[in-house]
Order: sequence, then C-alpha cells, then structure tokens
Amino acid sequence: MFTKEHCSHFSVLPIGMRVMYTSTLVVLGVGYLFAMIYIFASHAGRDGKPGLSVDDLIIAYSGSKSDSRLESALKGPMANMLPQSEKSEIISWVRRGASEEEFNKGAPGAKPIAPIMEKRCLMCHNGSNPHIPNFKEFKNIKEVAQLDTGMDIFSLVRVSHIHLFGITFIFYIVGSIFCHAYIKPFWLKCVLMMTPFLAILLDIGSWYLTKLYPPFAWVVMISGVLMGIAFAGMWVISVYQMWFYKPPQELLESGGNVSQ
Repeated sequence: MFTKEHCSHFSVLPIGMRVMYTSTLVVLGVGYLFAMIYIFASHAGRDGKPGLSVDDLIIAYSGSKSDSRLESALKGPMANMLPQSEKSEIISWVRRGASEEEFNKGAPGAKPIAPIMEKRCLMCHNGSNPHIPNFKEFKNIKEVAQLDTGMDIFSLVRVSHIHLFGITFIFYIVGSIFCHAYIKPFWLKCVLMMTPFLAILLDIGSWYLTKLYPPFAWVVMISGVLMGIAFAGMWVISVYQMWFYKPPQELLESGGNVSQ
C-alpha cells in the first residue's frame, strides 16, 4: 500500500528555509546564465555568420565539409583572439597547403605564420592543458590544419559524463525546490520537472548522432531550448510563490499540501 504524498507549499515553510532556497536559486540562475554565454561563445560563428545556428552545431559535432579545424576555430570560438588581418593570413596559409616552410618564412607577399601563432596562440596552446592542441610543435599545428571532422569520440565521452552528472545535480536541486510549488493540474508540474532530464539525454545522445547524420543538430538545439525553458519556468514559479504568491483557499484548507 502506498502512503499519500504530502509536500508543503512555500507559504507554510519557515522563513529561513525560503531564504536558503532563494539563495540557492539565485546562484544557480547566475551559473546557468554564464553557461549559456559560454555555449554561445564556443559555438557561435563557426559557419562564418553571426549568432548561433544549427549549422554552427553541425560544424561543432560533425565537422565542416570545407574548412579545417583551425579555420573553424578562427571563425568561431577564437574569432576575437586576433585581428581580422592575421586571421586572413592564417586561413590563406592553410588553404595554400599549410607548409612548414611558409609557416616559418612566409610566402611571397605574405607574412610568416609562426610569429602570429607565438604572439596570439601560445599563451594558451603551450602544452599546459592536455585538452587543447599544443602549438609549440609544428606537427600539432599541421593536424588542426586538416579538414575539420568535429569533436572526436573521446572528447565527446569526456564532456558527456561531466554534463550528465553536473546537469542532473542542478535540476535535482531546482526540482526539489520546485516540488513545494502549487501547480494545477498536478501532471503539468510533473512534466515540467521531468522535461530537463529527458532533454539532457536527447541533447547528449544527439551529439553522437549528429556526427552520423548532421540534421540531428536540430535535436541538440531544441533540447537545449527545452532545458532552458524548464529551468526558467521552475525558477520563476518557485521564487514568485515563495515571496509574492497569495495561496488560494483550497490550498489553505489542505494545510499547504501541494500534492492534492
């Protein structure tokens, strides 16, 4: 036999608990905002156009059919790291065949690429981070000057487990707070809590599927939007009902039980 579910509304919780819940939501909200900024900055512009598009996601996960990894990075996440003139020099060098001689000495009428890399890239690409290419050695630069095939499987697996654990904890915390909200019909509340967990599975699964069939990038984008909507919905409803909501009579009569 199952016991009847009971979850108290925010209005009957102690002030201290509501303050703790609100503080938690504020910090998670700021963190989520910065995560969105990072995603935009790391993917937007890969197709050479401003803004984040499905084509940017296809290039990120499946690769580009025309550009090298170096060109995709210069058009996307690294676009603001060096002037347009220097980006053009590097891209022209890549499209001429990315020879080591031109890298060090330059082509007729063109500057050598080595000084540009040393000035603009080696501050990060110096071998200190094992997850980004080490540009101290030309062979590593030559590798990223090859046709872009998107994120490799090892990188996808590494990022996948971080996202699965991290985002699950975030939505568990937000959902645990949102449980105290009063939503009718009750099934709608359950759907809102369940949506981000399904969305993260669709999102990460589609990273791999996009490598095989690029249109799955649409699923990546849609699932990301669904997660954002679910997060914003639970955040706003929780904060509103904690501090500004006037409980209806039926909720007061039930002793604050939001599960009836």
